[in-house]
Amino acid sequence: MLNYRLFSKIYIALFLLIVIVLTGVVGYMVIEGMSFFDAFYMTIITVSTVGFNEVGTLSSYGKLFTIVLIIMSFGTFAYALSSISKYLLEGEYRIYFKDFQMNKEVEKLDKHVIVCGYGRVGTQAVSELKAHDKEYVIIEQSPDLLDVFRANKEHLFLEGNATSDDVLLKAQIKNAHSLITTLPSDADNLFVVLSARELNPNLKIISRASQGSSVRKLKIAGASNVIMPDSLGGAHMASLVITPDVIEFLDHITIQGQSKVNLEEISFDNIPSEYKNKTISSISQDFNTGCNIVGYKTPEGEFIVNPKPDVLLVPGSKLFVLGNPDQIGEINKIFGITHG
Repeated sequence: MLNYRLFSKIYIALFLLIVIVLTGVVGYMVIEGMSFFDAFYMTIITVSTVGFNEVGTLSSYGKLFTIVLIIMSFGTFAYALSSISKYLLEGEYRIYFKDFQMNKEVEKLDKHVIVCGYGRVGTQAVSELKAHDKEYVIIEQSPDLLDVFRANKEHLFLEGNATSDDVLLKAQIKNAHSLITTLPSDADNLFVVLSARELNPNLKIISRASQGSSVRKLKIAGASNVIMPDSLGGAHMASLVITPDVIEFLDHITIQGQSKVNLEEISFDNIPSEYKNKTISSISQDFNTGCNIVGYKTPEGEFIVNPKPDVLLVPGSKLFVLGNPDQIGEINKIFGITHG
């Protein structure tokens, strides 16, 4: 469908032009008693000011009507010409077709991540998603950022307000895997969480919060996780003073990244059928990749650090393993784990 906002001036100019033509036709038919064709001919030569001969001698009222019609049409043509010139010269038609093509690409997304807002936190989130080859789409309404997106052609994006259900539906929220909302206002993030949870009950929702009082509200609204960037940053800085070596070591551990040490999660669905409902030790013995099992998540969501070898692998559980990139790559091949 055509974007009314981009084409509005052209629509208005065409509408006014049609009104003038109809006014001229009706006026000449009523005032001069002309036929429809003659009235249409007189209107066109008058509006276009080409100077052809009149159909017949006009009465005083007809001449006065012609003067008014010329004045009205002159302003309309000037407006129409400026609108079309702006549309062509300023590239509004290119913006429309670029966005139209982008929307078609977004429609194809499945199991992707929706990022609401491309501010300081959103930029970092997108950077991580891109590094891990995860499909994503950004929802942004800042004209300056949208111009950058269109120029760089680096991200899939949608122009709009993330608090709008229509915009979330355009972002294929019903097919999405996760949503990250990093809007600067906690109230806006709360609204996005409420809308997103209603549109996709199975969606993983991660929300930013600026105020501690907003964390509980966002959780109640349906956020799976709530992050306070300022609080995390302050805690991290303090930890670098208290336990610097521990924190620096943890900073070298990433999830499927490019550092020397990586963490990976293995869900119950990725475990071969012959090892399901068996103990952790059975996997450790048969798959000697060099990775260490450092964590276990129960179906109820409880995390166990350094789980005992006799812990059972049950539906809904997850394992967390630690290793270098080569070891992680090997274990991913064994369990068929892919990213992106």
